[in-house]
Amino acid sequence: MSFTPALTFAFEIRAHLAPTLHVGHGDGEQTAFTPITGGTVDGSLLRGTVLPGGGDWSNMRGRICELDARYLLQAEDGAVIDIVNRGYYHEGGQSPDQFDGDLQVASAGVYYRTSPTFRTDAPAHRWLAETVFVGLAREASEDVVAIRMYALT
Repeated sequence: MSFTPALTFAFEIRAHLAPTLHVGHGDGEQTAFTPITGGTVDGSLLRGTVLPGGGDWSNMRGRICELDARYLLQAEDGAVIDIVNRGYYHEGGQSPDQFDGDLQVASAGVYYRTSPTFRTDAPAHRWLAETVFVGLAREASEDVVAIRMYALT
């Protein structure tokens, strides 16, 4: 008998972005920083805001962009939650269009996935630091990235 892990939608982060800053480049690599200026968190398991001040350090190697974002969330109850969200973005792969109900969460040929970890000592949100998540990211507008967070169950 085989086992297939299940993913349960927890919440969506909509992070507002400032223009990307070029940091540097080396042999076949380009490094950039994209400031996160705010945003929202909305879902059945968590609601709140994205606090300004974090950002995403990205390294482009060939056609693969390695993402390393760190920022803070503030839950509706005031608790502050640290998120480190690492992942990959690249185009031209075999990824299909993907939907969560009627919402398109991924476009064909675009791989934009993250693996977030959370830290907080707030008892109501401690479950975030004790759960494995997968993030499906997409560009929501020119300056907003939406990341749907799914808990591995």
